Amino acid sequence: METITRTGGRILVDQLVAQGCDRIFTVPGESFLAVLDALVDTPQIEVVTCRQEGGVAFMACADGTLTHRPGIAFVTRGPGATNASIGVHVACQDSQPMILFIGDVDRGTRDREAFQEIDFAAMFAPIAKWAARIDDARRIPEYVARAYAVAMNGRPGPVVLALPEDMLLDQVEAIDRPRVERVGQAPDPDAMEQLADLLATAERPVAIIGGAGWDAPAGQDIAAWADRTGVPLAAAFRRQDAVPNSCPAYAGNLGYGPNPALVARVKAADLLVVIGARLGEATTDGYTLITPEHPGQRLVHVHPDANELGMTYRTDLAICATMAEFGEALALVDGPAHPHDLEAHDAYHAWSTPREREGVALDLGPCVAAMRAALPADTIICNGAGNFSGWWHRYWPYAGPGTQLAPTAGAMGYGVPAAVAAALRRPDRVVVALAGDGDFLMNGQELATAVQHGVDLLVIVVDNGAYGTIRMHQEREFPGRQSATRLMNPDFMLLARAYGAWAETVERTEDFAPALARAMAEKGVRLLHLKTDVEQITAGTTLSAVRGGR
Repeated sequence: METITRTGGRILVDQLVAQGCDRIFTVPGESFLAVLDALVDTPQIEVVTCRQEGGVAFMACADGTLTHRPGIAFVTRGPGATNASIGVHVACQDSQPMILFIGDVDRGTRDREAFQEIDFAAMFAPIAKWAARIDDARRIPEYVARAYAVAMNGRPGPVVLALPEDMLLDQVEAIDRPRVERVGQAPDPDAMEQLADLLATAERPVAIIGGAGWDAPAGQDIAAWADRTGVPLAAAFRRQDAVPNSCPAYAGNLGYGPNPALVARVKAADLLVVIGARLGEATTDGYTLITPEHPGQRLVHVHPDANELGMTYRTDLAICATMAEFGEALALVDGPAHPHDLEAHDAYHAWSTPREREGVALDLGPCVAAMRAALPADTIICNGAGNFSGWWHRYWPYAGPGTQLAPTAGAMGYGVPAAVAAALRRPDRVVVALAGDGDFLMNGQELATAVQHGVDLLVIVVDNGAYGTIRMHQEREFPGRQSATRLMNPDFMLLARAYGAWAETVERTEDFAPALARAMAEKGVRLLHLKTDVEQITAGTTLSAVRGGR
């Protein structure tokens, strides 16, 4: 336990080392120079210098998802913090552990609206699990240890700590805190017996899986239980990697554009076993697929945070447990008396098999099929928000936890920064960033970060010259009245090359597979610019059909 005199900045960095932090993401600022100085003498921590604070926060989100420990972000006050707030919101809605450290104004100038001053505890309170300010350098170990515990336990999420600039320069004695571990929560044995009783009398059970805290053992245990019992597994929105999609009980994903057969199966279920998912708006189609009262259906809700249980949905059985511990307990739970056959998986296969559309110059379905044939099963797919992602949600088979990084909060610009973090964290894996044209230009500048740090990364930009999702909604609500959704884009191939990446443009379906092969033969950052027609607005419909009310 160190009690030597150190600066606040040195104490803070020492606490990060004690907590096992090996990488931070930052845009540097003058308000935390003492931290940057301490990092010079800390080879245990890699400093990833980013180009905008939104990219910083998204990288920390993704890193936390992959490691199950908080991703660490440092930004400066005012503009830096407001830019980073998008990542805090995503970490909140996506249940991702992260800690955002914000350099702040001196303690002596607080509450004078000093340069770039914001009350960060007030600003971040609605979207963070905990937001606070460290005024005493002696308490830095206490605050950092608590931040790790809060970010990891229960429902994971973001913590925000403001760091007054002068506090980081104070020379004080402080006692270091030991490494904090996630607290596992095993399910109550009586609750597991009740679950077994409910399953024994169910005729049409469906399990909905998702949320945070899934690791490979949890995914394997829950997949094995579903395979043994015949209970179909439906993934929550953008949580398709909870279990390997090759599991014979996997039935596909809910969210936007789901398989109608899966929707019908969920509606017909007499027992819903919700494992980890919150049953949010996207997963439930605006709380209509499964209503808060869900008449005619019993609902079992398993979640690591007791505060989520019964918050929105009438719950017949609430089980507070982390995913790994619940997965282990399921080994002793039998299925329904009349096991469901595995036709749900056959329906998923039929729905997720790409078929070429006639008369389409560049058809994304066959492009995904070409990726399935060429890339490893454990490829990490990272995407932001936009209709372009629907082709991969429908057609790409995810291999298990940590292979899908996608914001359930629907934030644009997430894919490229998340892919940079994934490529740094998993250098032995193929990492693909997917982005629409509008989505890419939200954080495409982080290609510079990727090149600077020498990562291997494939970026696919789907360019239809529009904010496609909004255009689709316009055509549905106000047919033929386009407004503010047309985009004039740069040449993404030349832009990528300017950053130092290898790049090609693809305009025809038959040219995609050869271009992909050439990209995968290269090292470093590679970008494929796919020029598509906005008419092909989703994997299942066209703008003309939407405009016509079909």
